[in-house]
Amino acid sequence: MGFHSQNACRDLRIERKTKERIAANLANFAYDPYNYNFLRQVNCMTESNEKLVEFGVGGICNSCVDRENAAVITSCGGIPLIIQCLSSPVRNTVNYALGALYYICNESNKEEIVKPEVVDVIKRYAAAESVSVSFSNLANAFLDKHVSQI
Repeated sequence: MGFHSQNACRDLRIERKTKERIAANLANFAYDPYNYNFLRQVNCMTESNEKLVEFGVGGICNSCVDRENAAVITSCGGIPLIIQCLSSPVRNTVNYALGALYYICNESNKEEIVKPEVVDVIKRYAAAESVSVSFSNLANAFLDKHVSQI
């Protein structure tokens, strides 16, 4: 590998780490209204980098308690992206997705979220207490709030 190739690889690694760090910080402080506009400008959910997806859905989970943010996430096509995260191999990503769906789900978008295939996945997490208590607790909370009413 030539000198320029080595530098390009190093630059890509630095860029990836920088993106991850920025996304992690935004996700951690997503609950702060000051950061809402910054978070809305970051698109991590369609990345192939699992860390960026984890931080992206973590930020969504932390910010969607605010109804305005939940509406923005919904109107920008965020629900299918969050649902995709339910099949992530990264535990935090799944936890954040379950939490985000819990807060985002309401009468105006319930049909999009509470589809049989999504409910089946969430029911499997609810039954998986021996694998992950947090999956089970979050999934059961979602089912109690949004599915038992159907």
